[in-house]
Amino acid sequence: QVQLVESGGGLVQPGGSLRLSCVASTFTFGYYPVAWFRQAPGKERERVSCISGNPSLTNYADSVKGRFTISRDTTKRTVYLQMDSLKAEDTAIYSCAMTGYGCSAGPHEFSGWGQGTQVTVSS
Repeated sequence: QVQLVESGGGLVQPGGSLRLSCVASTFTFGYYPVAWFRQAPGKERERVSCISGNPSLTNYADSVKGRFTISRDTTKRTVYLQMDSLKAEDTAIYSCAMTGYGCSAGPHEFSGWGQGTQVTVSS
């Protein structure tokens, strides 16, 4: 089974940027869609973005369109989430997961969840 590990979170001021990484334990990772999710205390988990295997088609939640960019480097077994123009509302724990059913899959059809990385946007 594939294990994913997230990194890159931290504390940033509003308007700042962060780049998150999601690293897989096997190259098989490259054949599957991968999504970034986030969850803040008291809030439901939200799917932020998803990228397909090949071709690398992408989609984004309306709340992050134009500010976040998802990408994949198969040779490094890594999916990235570039986050620009960060807002306080983006504060959450960000996690990544994969699915064999396409980016249209529901949250329960994603697996390989990492422990997440904390993103805090505050002045």
